[in-house]
Amino acid sequence: MLPLGGNVTENVIVAEGLVKRFGKVHAVSGVDLAVPAGTVLGMLGPNGAGKTTTVRMLTTLLRPDGGRALVGGHDVVAEPDAVRTIMGLSGQYAAVDEYLTGRENLDMFGRLYHLPKREAAARADELLERFRLTEAADRPAKTYSGGMRRRLDLAAALVVRPRIIFLDEPTTGLDPRGRMGMWEIIRDLVRDGATLLLTTQYLEEADELADDIVIIDHGRVIARGTSDQLKAQVGGERVQFTVPSAALLPRATEAVLAVTGETPEVDTETSTVSAPVREGTRSLVAVVNALDGLGIEAHDVGLRRPTLDEVFLALTGHKAEAETEAGTEAEAVVEA
Repeated sequence: MLPLGGNVTENVIVAEGLVKRFGKVHAVSGVDLAVPAGTVLGMLGPNGAGKTTTVRMLTTLLRPDGGRALVGGHDVVAEPDAVRTIMGLSGQYAAVDEYLTGRENLDMFGRLYHLPKREAAARADELLERFRLTEAADRPAKTYSGGMRRRLDLAAALVVRPRIIFLDEPTTGLDPRGRMGMWEIIRDLVRDGATLLLTTQYLEEADELADDIVIIDHGRVIARGTSDQLKAQVGGERVQFTVPSAALLPRATEAVLAVTGETPEVDTETSTVSAPVREGTRSLVAVVNALDGLGIEAHDVGLRRPTLDEVFLALTGHKAEAETEAGTEAEAVVEA
């Protein structure tokens, strides 16, 4: 049975029960994935969770020890050459030759893909312009900034216009401006009809870019869904407000309990009250009316949804940037 109830024609990337071991370390332990055409799947998890190992199996760089995977309908083990001709990969670390110029790097990738010389040169020019590298085209890549190298690496992955693209932590090491620039490039790829699998440690990145998200930890998928669905798993919306003094907290919490049926959380230092609600704005209005009836003036009143950071912490018991010893060791083996 294919994961998520899909089928091969609907899902251009499919994984069923993927397993990868490095000695005694289980880097990936039965991962299921399905990515419909024209969408972005965000694979979210800390360093060492198994994200890179999964991507490398899907892109034929590692042979699975168990399970199966299809990319564009081709089995990654039985038809690796067919998979490589239809997909692009941009890894965590730029794969460009730092001693070649930007133009030479792209031309080299075109020739490796057996493009005719003239076509390879034209494609290089097109990509240099698209990725805002024209002015630096004839400089060695070693003179590029980190963001420029990331853009050049992604450009190299697009030389043959793949419709299926794997981006393994594409914004690692970039400053906020560089990260937002890469986000816009990724959005352009999706608007052009590409299907993307994106791994990231940045929760806001998954929130911004992904149609669906899988959270992976210790080599397993522990949750999947849209950003909104995942946030709903840890309590959905909460009403939150502050009162002018801590002395008003007991009456305020009683009012919230009466309206919501939920025991509120109270921060006595900031005089803040919050509680889960089931009816969104309607519950918010009811709480405000109850407070007004008691003569309590509330400040900073609003509905608050959990962040993906809070979702990850609730699901895994640790923050997204935390590392696991076994997972980190396995990922290090992959990088070696």
